Amino acid sequence: MSLVVDSIVMMLSLVIFFGGGYVFFLKGLFKDYEVHHFVVWVVFSVTFALSCTMFELIIFEIIGWLDASSRLICWKIALYSMLTIVILIIPFYIGYFVMVNFKLVPKIRIIRVAFASAAWLGFLFLFWKLGDPFPILSPRHGIFSIEQCIGRVGVFGVTLMAVLSGFGAVNCPYTYMSYFVRSITDNDIQDLERRLLQTMDQILLKKKRIAMTEREQLSGSNKPGFWGYFSNSLSSNSSTISQIKQDVQATEEVSRQLFLELVDLRNTEDRIRFSKTFKGKYFNFLGYFFSIYCIGKIFMASINIIFDRVGKTDLITRGIEIAVKYFAIQFDVVFWSQQISFWLIGIMVVTSIRGLLITLTKFFYALASTRSSNIIVLALAQLMGMYFVSSVLLMRMNMPLKYRTIITEVLGELQFSFYHRWFDVIFLISALSSIFFLSIAHKSAPESSYS
Repeated sequence: MSLVVDSIVMMLSLVIFFGGGYVFFLKGLFKDYEVHHFVVWVVFSVTFALSCTMFELIIFEIIGWLDASSRLICWKIALYSMLTIVILIIPFYIGYFVMVNFKLVPKIRIIRVAFASAAWLGFLFLFWKLGDPFPILSPRHGIFSIEQCIGRVGVFGVTLMAVLSGFGAVNCPYTYMSYFVRSITDNDIQDLERRLLQTMDQILLKKKRIAMTEREQLSGSNKPGFWGYFSNSLSSNSSTISQIKQDVQATEEVSRQLFLELVDLRNTEDRIRFSKTFKGKYFNFLGYFFSIYCIGKIFMASINIIFDRVGKTDLITRGIEIAVKYFAIQFDVVFWSQQISFWLIGIMVVTSIRGLLITLTKFFYALASTRSSNIIVLALAQLMGMYFVSSVLLMRMNMPLKYRTIITEVLGELQFSFYHRWFDVIFLISALSSIFFLSIAHKSAPESSYS
């Protein structure tokens, strides 16, 4: 294909990905909010489009679609644009929207821009200094080389990937397997519902008592003479009202805890019912599969850390070579490594995008409000950009050597082995921490439910 045709293909795919990011922004993130700032949705959609474009180029590298020179140009445009957005544009606008919400900053555009620029310069300084302790570059690179930016973005992105991967590798079996579901009965739910209703009745009675006492005080204070004095002496005990109000607050806190426990029991009941369906049994099987994967991943990460080992050959090619050598299986190693790598990379691309979008949605609804929603979306867009740049950096190892040429040229002479070791270290810490905290939560859950 000519450069013009290749450019048209990439522009069409970029427009499609941009539309997908815009639809997710409106339907997934901002469906419950009225604030749709133009800059926010454009930056988020462009970041999403560039991320998908880089994954698309990885698949094109394997199937050999588009000319090599066209792919190289597209790689540089996509990667350099992503770095510009992640390092320059998003941090500035985050600082700007923070200043807009900060009441002490005058509502003058120039002053807000000045404060945002100062915050942006502070971010650049911290971003640069935090990358200094890591051996991410070849010593002969200059301070203003593109490898300096890619290397630092890679550290943050790989850390994010490792944390999410470690937690996901543990949480997925815990969520899918019916083995971890607590056994409850209808009597447990009915007993908790009865306790909650009794607590609500107590709150209602105490609030009613407070209202009646305050009304008696008000009516008694308006009566003249002896009867007004007598009524006030009987109903003006403010300390009693204060004590009742404290009791109401304590009882309301108990009702909140009972309500949360009831919700937890209802969710557990739904999980038990779901586990008995065909889909539930399928997810239970996936849970056992992912538990084996989690154990194997933790074991391999430990081996890699202990022996300072980094693979030089992708997993697919290595597995095919072992099969040919030890099992005397005769087939084309190059052809099948290309085909299997294509499908493996495709699955990794789809699951990475889907998993990150689900995680972004959960984080947004947990943290966002009407005032902070723009800031949260921009921060998630920055994390998304770093995540996908690091995904390309790590995914390079899963590709056969001949398909890594252009990617290696675009990324520069980075210390790729460092990123894989760093991923193993953070993954191991994240996975073990997740096992520890989930085990505590699982053991304490029945005690809180039946107390």
